[in-house]
Amino acid sequence: MILVTGGLGMIGAHTARALADLGQEVLVTGHRRTEVPSFLAGRAEVAALDTTDREAFLALGERRAITAIVHLAGGIPGEDPVEFFRTELAGLANALDAARAWRVRRFAVASSLGVYAGRAEARWHEDLPLPAADLPHLIVAFKKAAEPLTTQSLRGSGVEPVVLRIGTVWGPLVDPESPFFPIPSYLNAGLLGETPRPLVADEGFDCCYAPDAGRAIALLTTARTLRHDTYNVSSGRPATNRQFAEALADLVPGTADQLTPGGATGPYLDISRLAGETGFAPAFDVRAAVAHYLAWRRANPR
Repeated sequence: MILVTGGLGMIGAHTARALADLGQEVLVTGHRRTEVPSFLAGRAEVAALDTTDREAFLALGERRAITAIVHLAGGIPGEDPVEFFRTELAGLANALDAARAWRVRRFAVASSLGVYAGRAEARWHEDLPLPAADLPHLIVAFKKAAEPLTTQSLRGSGVEPVVLRIGTVWGPLVDPESPFFPIPSYLNAGLLGETPRPLVADEGFDCCYAPDAGRAIALLTTARTLRHDTYNVSSGRPATNRQFAEALADLVPGTADQLTPGGATGPYLDISRLAGETGFAPAFDVRAAVAHYLAWRRANPR
């Protein structure tokens, strides 16, 4: 059985679904809610868990043979950054304790493409040294710290660490008004017949549809062998606002064009390592992802 902490969030739920599709038994945890999304219903066992509670965390393994952990649980910072770091660190430490106590084969932990902040390259790959940069967000700061904390904690334990540098993921369960990525709100406005907020037409960015991200993580978790401990997780190709707007206009005729001219492609994640070792290739291009997401939103208006 594979444990996915935060398995009811967007990335976690799609990872759990992909693991189930690979024939794995899956246990997912949620903290403040245990409502299972429709695409995961009947596919995984669900447990309520506050990851900062060490005894409750370790108790998950008392009656289950857990062979791998995918640690995706995480919170949103409040006003006190120290409290945020304390909570995130406690959850990570308890997950690492559990991995060692249960002698799992593999421990995967969520990092972020934000760890590359400060690199000037257009394509970010795992061998780039991470710069000492002013990081854009508290979440990114913790993810960057979690990488060596994980690999050092598991050294000599027999547990194989897998650091997941996850790109910009969107799709079913994403916050429709996400402050981190404008595409969901643009698509939702078009779906509701409202005028979307303007976007710069040719601004390009790293982008990965959630079912693809979940499948990539599932493949890394279950691969027979891995040659590295760090992997980029994304689509491996940039997308532009124009591509999303054109897909929306094609699928929802009459949507107002809210593109302004200009823009350039920003950095994106190279997934050569992921693809070469697992055979992963994204199943969704921009149009297919938009079509799938709009269908999901129509069936799940909340």
